[in-house]
Amino acid sequence: MIKSELIARLAEANPHLYQRDVERIVTTIFDEITAALCRGDRVELRGFGAFSVKRRPARVGRNPRTGEAVQVAEKHVPFFKTGKELRERLNGGGEP
Repeated sequence: MIKSELIARLAEANPHLYQRDVERIVTTIFDEITAALCRGDRVELRGFGAFSVKRRPARVGRNPRTGEAVQVAEKHVPFFKTGKELRERLNGGGEP
């Protein structure tokens, strides 16, 4: 599912809201999650999962074409860990 499909489904499920309002809500939620991760905070959505940032240290990599050693800088990457309820539903333990 892509963002526009999510907005369309939420708008269908909530006919009392305008689609532009649903779009603003979804965008605000994503922006707040992004901002929290940029600050280094952890974002937990109970029953769904938790977003956090992991640090990947600098290392020496290899250019696959030439085999030459290349210095790869340190980076921070987003990480998602599923919640217990989501794992159970994916494995047939709950309703869809």
